[in-house]
Amino acid sequence: MIKIREGLYVGNQHDCRNGDDDWAVVHACKSPCHQTAVGYRKSLSKDHPNYLVLEQGADLYLNLVDPPTPLFRAASFTSFLRFAQAQMQAGRKLLIHCNQGESRAPSLAMLFLAKITGEISNESYASARTDFETIFSGYLPGLGIQKYLSRHWSDLDNF
Repeated sequence: MIKIREGLYVGNQHDCRNGDDDWAVVHACKSPCHQTAVGYRKSLSKDHPNYLVLEQGADLYLNLVDPPTPLFRAASFTSFLRFAQAQMQAGRKLLIHCNQGESRAPSLAMLFLAKITGEISNESYASARTDFETIFSGYLPGLGIQKYLSRHWSDLDNF
């Protein structure tokens, strides 16, 4: 687990834990977290009410994969931003993890710093990334998340 700033941490699958009174946890990975929380093995019908997101108390489970061609939907990111803002206001520390801790989780942390706290640039994905890389040198976003955030950065302003 890497501390990005006070109260904000990025981790990988080994850092996975449940949220509690002190910690909120964003599980930014389909396998195993979203699958286990929602209760499916291979795929989930796109019509399922928790296809993209399941919020349970201080845990947010996101059905996120990061292939080269973006499969993301805005609802995943706006749900994250609303959840993260509410958890910050509740005084909880926020752990965001994905499988490797290099792409999805740090991208969400970057969104948090740009869209919620204003600690880094919100002008564009490129400018936010430049600022974020000075804080988190291990940022290795996948091609899919790079493309998605580059194209849809301003769409995520109104969460």
